[in-house]
Amino acid sequence: MPGNNWRVRDGEIVTQRLFDVAYSIDLARLETLWAQRPGGASRRGGFRKTPPKAVAFDVPPLVLPLEPVTVDLGHHAHTAQVEVRVYDFGAVSIALRIAVTHCEWRAYTALLNEVDRHIGPAVEHPLWEHLLARLFDVAGAAFERPNRSGLQEDYLYGIVRAFEQPVPPASLIDDRGLVELLSGETVPLGEGTRRDLLRQRFSYYEDDLVVLTWDRAFIYDPRGDSDVADVLEIANAQLLEMRYYDELLDDELPHMYDLVEAAQRALLPGAPRRYAELARRLYGLVAEVTELKERVDNALQVTEDVYLARLYSAALDLFRVAGFSQAVDRKLAIIRDTYIALYDEASGRRAELLELTIVLLILFEIVMAFVH
Repeated sequence: MPGNNWRVRDGEIVTQRLFDVAYSIDLARLETLWAQRPGGASRRGGFRKTPPKAVAFDVPPLVLPLEPVTVDLGHHAHTAQVEVRVYDFGAVSIALRIAVTHCEWRAYTALLNEVDRHIGPAVEHPLWEHLLARLFDVAGAAFERPNRSGLQEDYLYGIVRAFEQPVPPASLIDDRGLVELLSGETVPLGEGTRRDLLRQRFSYYEDDLVVLTWDRAFIYDPRGDSDVADVLEIANAQLLEMRYYDELLDDELPHMYDLVEAAQRALLPGAPRRYAELARRLYGLVAEVTELKERVDNALQVTEDVYLARLYSAALDLFRVAGFSQAVDRKLAIIRDTYIALYDEASGRRAELLELTIVLLILFEIVMAFVH
């Protein structure tokens, strides 16, 4: 059956934006604060289909529903359900879900691209900041050292749970509409580009399909399983946090060099103290970033579910999370080495000061001997 005859019976389009908002978030306190607002229902995130022993969050995120919003897509307005997920390591995910029923496949693809053009990654739409501000108004007290770094990550999902007639995944892969959905391009792509676009595809059963790209995913799951989207979200959250730490250390290194230079210019009596203070500051920074990085790295534990493990690993590779993580590790190593060097320098300066003091005392004794 050709793609232009397919109809999506049950599906949705989800556009998601993630923000780094704090050093960490007290989820228990946030639950309490959220319960005090009218209709303040909340729940802890978890996997619906996958057993907890197979895959689990280290600290499950807190899921907060917000009131639906109207999204203007030019010629049409759509109602979107709003779901917020809050992670203890300081990341917040806001997802807008637009339900799609009894829609032609080509129209579904076009709608997804309209969502991308109007409220997608390249658009500074005020709706996102408005939703984030609503969260801060209610829950800001649960944020430890809140920040608005400006860093964001975006992802767009096309999710189909059922076509009006069954569509084999192989037919979807061969269809031009899927390429348009994943690329946002309406002009036919070259064979090499098309092949690269569809490279990261996965199926667990013979009637489901997941295709990943850098900023979009297509999920066809007749069983209505949401676990794949949850895994992709946590991978994006990890990317966001690694980018944040990478930029934080990028800003810190030049400042560190200036402080080291200033400490080296200090006169001997005050130099050991200046070196020791700077060493303690750098040690605190290394300890803080290392602790948070480990929390982010261990945010998701995948043990027995081979399929989700493959998806998760592919998403981390696709999003280049490992590259950012290695960059953070290298910069932490530079700061750690500087801390060790400063500590040694402080010890050396103290020894010099002690030797100078001893020499001066000996000279004082000699002078006093001659005087008497």
